[in-house]
Amino acid sequence: MNNPFSLEGKVALITGGGTGIGLDMAKCFVQSGATVIITGRREEVLKEAIAEIGSNTHYVVNDVSDLSQTKTLVEIILAKFGKIDVLVNNAGINMKKHAVEVSDEDFSRIIQTNLNAVFALTREVGKHMLERKSGSIIMISSMAAYYGIDRVAAYASSKTGIYGLVRVLASEWSQYGLRVNAIAPGFIETAMSRTAMNSDPDRKHKAMDRTPAGHFGKPEDVAWAAVYLASDASSYVTGVSLPVDGGNSIGF
Repeated sequence: MNNPFSLEGKVALITGGGTGIGLDMAKCFVQSGATVIITGRREEVLKEAIAEIGSNTHYVVNDVSDLSQTKTLVEIILAKFGKIDVLVNNAGINMKKHAVEVSDEDFSRIIQTNLNAVFALTREVGKHMLERKSGSIIMISSMAAYYGIDRVAAYASSKTGIYGLVRVLASEWSQYGLRVNAIAPGFIETAMSRTAMNSDPDRKHKAMDRTPAGHFGKPEDVAWAAVYLASDASSYVTGVSLPVDGGNSIGF
């Protein structure tokens, strides 16, 4: 094994890969040698991401929450690239409301995108990986799955469900050569998170106070952790949720 962290020759599908953490994951995967397909709802955003990343990156316009598109998405990628070695379920949405203000429609919308869609795509890609007896599936969880955070009842429920899904699928599939893991990002600096934190200074200070590292993370911190879980370097790692959080989940 020359470089166990290399992704040379691997094909990776990253949902929500046009912006934020997903975009940085795509960049780091390409740097590590992978051919990357990113998905998202907005074609212009995906085109801009492709131009920024450069070679070995492709896109498919896809709304993960529309489960009628899921099987077709996988078929398109397999027809063009022949295989999927790595699936990163990165696409997700959030909503900040007090629990009593969350409607049934609000709750269902978050669960549909963050959990139902993740399962549907993982199931379809999993069928292919089971045939090949090889693959790495990476879910994106959250600190909201580790401890209580106010005003994110639907989001926290979806991300807690992700870790349950990881454990079950790892138990079912690891014997066939598939590894299933999650990454739980802490407070990561993205354009969206900066806007959210700056509009809620108390929340920002609370998050910082319980982060032993003393600063928020960067998208590439999560991205390189994903490269590790996608690579042969983590060949005996399955069923875990890896916090990339500067110690936030154990801080006081």
